[in-house]
Amino acid sequence: MNQHLIFLPVLIPMLAGVLLLMPPFGKSKSNRRIASVVLSTVTFLVSLALLFQVHENGIQVYALGDWSAPFGIVLVADPLSTLLVSLTTLLGVVCILYACAGDDEKGSFFHSLVHFLILGVNGAFLTGDAFNLFVFFEVLLIASYSLLMHGGDKKNTRAALHYVIMNLVGSAVFLIALGILYGVLGTLNMADMAQKVALLQGDDVYLAKAGGLLLLVVFALKGALLPLHLWLPNTYATAMPVVAALFAIMTKVGVYSMMRVYTLIFGEEAGELSHIAQSWLWWLALATIVMGTIGVLASKNLGKLVANLVIVSVGTLVALVAVQTVEASAAAIYYLVHSTLVTAALFMLAGLIAEQREDVADCIAAGPPVLQPKLLGFCFLIAGIAVIGMPPLSGFIGKVWLLKATLSAEYGMVFWPLYLLASLAILVAVTKAGSTVFWHYRSELTAEVAKQKSIHPAQIVALIMLTVAAPLLSVFAGPLSEYAIGAANQLHDFNSNISMILAGDL
Repeated sequence: MNQHLIFLPVLIPMLAGVLLLMPPFGKSKSNRRIASVVLSTVTFLVSLALLFQVHENGIQVYALGDWSAPFGIVLVADPLSTLLVSLTTLLGVVCILYACAGDDEKGSFFHSLVHFLILGVNGAFLTGDAFNLFVFFEVLLIASYSLLMHGGDKKNTRAALHYVIMNLVGSAVFLIALGILYGVLGTLNMADMAQKVALLQGDDVYLAKAGGLLLLVVFALKGALLPLHLWLPNTYATAMPVVAALFAIMTKVGVYSMMRVYTLIFGEEAGELSHIAQSWLWWLALATIVMGTIGVLASKNLGKLVANLVIVSVGTLVALVAVQTVEASAAAIYYLVHSTLVTAALFMLAGLIAEQREDVADCIAAGPPVLQPKLLGFCFLIAGIAVIGMPPLSGFIGKVWLLKATLSAEYGMVFWPLYLLASLAILVAVTKAGSTVFWHYRSELTAEVAKQKSIHPAQIVALIMLTVAAPLLSVFAGPLSEYAIGAANQLHDFNSNISMILAGDL
């Protein structure tokens, strides 16, 4: 068993980001592309190796500098975190491959920034320390600021400015929350915090509650939970499609943080502070689903439609987090993987359709027909069926599972009709968008097809890799469901988590 394997999904992207800025990669386009694809693939393979190692041997803990908790920086690899790290690195490989068709040349340092973003996301998933969660949040946000401006215009700059300001405010609130919690608990190691929070008495209880709820504000902002979701639709819709596809994982970092903090630290064993965010999460999740659905129905272009689908997925995931049961967490894990890959595929599709429709771009309106309607239409059909939640693809499996998990929940009778109506509205919106783009075109613009460029082979490969995810998640639903249930059991096993993490003096 290689103990240092835990650190490699963080170390390799960091080294890759630096190396790609230096000779012989910095000034050679071909060398830079080859190196970026190879390094991202290595990171993905290492992530898979870590996932299998954890699956075989249980939770792995890595104390940097051999300083154990609560004093050292601790990385924790468990079934949930390693699954999400593998998902992130897979998305990184696909997006880098897609960008090699030319999108990487529309701005500076694209490949380095992508690797730094992967570094931040992987670190956020693997860290066992709340302060280092903040540090990795800042790493991924700094990289995302630059990626948003990659190949942008005035409209893109305006959306990016809103994104930057909102996240700078969120970072300030994050530090305040961590300061409060450190003041009352004397530690920011998550396992150590979970032990000490149940022992608080008097005014310390109220201070810790304030810190815990401030963290909810931060995670709601990062995950785009209503009312802190307003930055997302314009930001994702105006970013380059490959950047928006990569960002499909970023809102999941906020959701993952909620799962960790409000299950481990403020979960069943937190005494007076147990489930402090549960009632908030329920109603915010329901409102987010409603608002995201309204946005989907009101969207006038494909990019905005997919961005609002991301908001709906965030609301759905947070509702499952609020249930606080093993079954709900398992459903959330499966749905998280499904929604990330499907929305990433739809962002890429929106970009490719826009390129082949000239001035009409990705507007949901009649325009010139696309040059490759069979390829793009088939991919849109698969991704559309998956995101709507129709059988037999992964969206249907995830929908049935999450409905079953919420049936006996406190607000299940509210969630069921609301979510089913939202699904119906999404069915109408996605069907209308697809039929308009592929079947309704202006005959006088048919001649424009001859001027269009075919999709680059690298883009086709990347698109197919994401599109086949929905059928594969259905074909392998059995083992994936078993893995998700195992990961959820580990997430909710308080004593096992505490003992293994605090005993991880390597």
